[in-house]
Amino acid sequence: MSADVTLLWLRRDFRFYDHPAMVAACADGAAVIPVFIYDDQVAALGAAPKWRLGEAVGHFAQALVQKGSRLILRKGDALEVLRDVIAQTGARAVHWSRAYDPASIARDKTVKAALKEDGITAQSHAGHLLFEPWSVETGKGEPYKVYSPYWRAVKDRDIAAPLKTVSELRAPRDWPDSEKLSDWKMGNAMNRGAKVVAKYAHIGEARAQGRLSAFLRDHIEHYKSARDFPASGATSGLSENLTYGEISPRAIWHAGWRHMQEGAAGAEHFLKELVWREFAWHLLYHFPDLAEANWRKEWNGFPWRPDNKDAESWRRGMTGEPFVDAAMREMYVTGTMHNRARMIVASYLTKHLMTDWRVGRRWFEDCLIDWDPASNAMGWQWVAGSGPDAAPYFRVFNPATQLEKFDKSNEYKQKFILEGQLDPPQSARDFFDAIPRSWGLVADRTYPLPIADLKGGRERALAAYQNHRDPS
Repeated sequence: MSADVTLLWLRRDFRFYDHPAMVAACADGAAVIPVFIYDDQVAALGAAPKWRLGEAVGHFAQALVQKGSRLILRKGDALEVLRDVIAQTGARAVHWSRAYDPASIARDKTVKAALKEDGITAQSHAGHLLFEPWSVETGKGEPYKVYSPYWRAVKDRDIAAPLKTVSELRAPRDWPDSEKLSDWKMGNAMNRGAKVVAKYAHIGEARAQGRLSAFLRDHIEHYKSARDFPASGATSGLSENLTYGEISPRAIWHAGWRHMQEGAAGAEHFLKELVWREFAWHLLYHFPDLAEANWRKEWNGFPWRPDNKDAESWRRGMTGEPFVDAAMREMYVTGTMHNRARMIVASYLTKHLMTDWRVGRRWFEDCLIDWDPASNAMGWQWVAGSGPDAAPYFRVFNPATQLEKFDKSNEYKQKFILEGQLDPPQSARDFFDAIPRSWGLVADRTYPLPIADLKGGRERALAAYQNHRDPS
């Protein structure tokens, strides 16, 4: 093989537009060999994220073939795999996009140091975030801990324009060995649910760009006023594609910024939501135990319940609270959940059911195809009251009044709750086709009675918060 070879280590950056690592790999004219590695971090993913990652990998592999390239698939320790491919190909350099979760940082530091020791150029690149987490600091040189000042610090920053689409990757004379994606069985844990969720997923760069275009055309004007209504379709849905790097945050930012400059009423709020994602990653980078430990240490020892029978009813969308159950079923059917609904189900679990937020976080981690470790952790702690920028302890969302306010016509409820409907939509039927057979749930059963009294549950939660704050 030619010694003029560069490896492009792909992880969660399956696109050609605005891909700094890919651009760098192609810059010196070397043959580029894209590689994806199924390592311990991939193996540890929950059922839905792992299935969706496999779909992203397979879709991008086909896109590479259309450009005269191919994706090399290997399973094993990342450093060992890269060294093996380097030995096979004579590659002189490896490029990849940075990741910011604790496990990825540790892995990437080890890989970079070892490859450099081997005499290989090892270079990481930005691309997952608008702002590198270490590049945003307070006046005292510290990380931000509150969103509003973080937004003010970054909203007027110059953000470089997206890089042009890579149209061609020079192929090597010979290709190294590759495993088969189908042999990895990345959808196995989804069982029959994969077939259902696949109908609702938007996989690949083209569909991500189409989503953005449709949102900007149809919804950005009314985004701020309509985004909290789950049946409105007013959100972009781009969290799924951002998770797998099928679109870059920079591409979204500049598109939203143009619409803001043109006077679209909801554009600034849309950009704030994109920066909320940035803030979550900023926090996880600087405080790596965010996903496991209470941000506010005063919450340690709070009497949340561990996993319990009520939490199982919550997981199954069988609490007897229509807003909660519709949301949980939406997640099981589509792999995603509307943001307002996420707040409702999190509040219900942690407050009305007095269950530890980590129980909910782990279920989302297993079921969401847009699972994001930073946003997921911060969102759960925000609602529970234990996190940064947290909702005040006395904010207990009432799912009944929230349903009346945000789904007055019952459109969202009926979309996902089959019981009681003479002619339910397919989305409601899909829940019973997606769930594990072991749950024993059938479509002709009666909708359950509420498992918790909303007024009493709220009072219990408030009493527990007050007692914890002031034991006297």
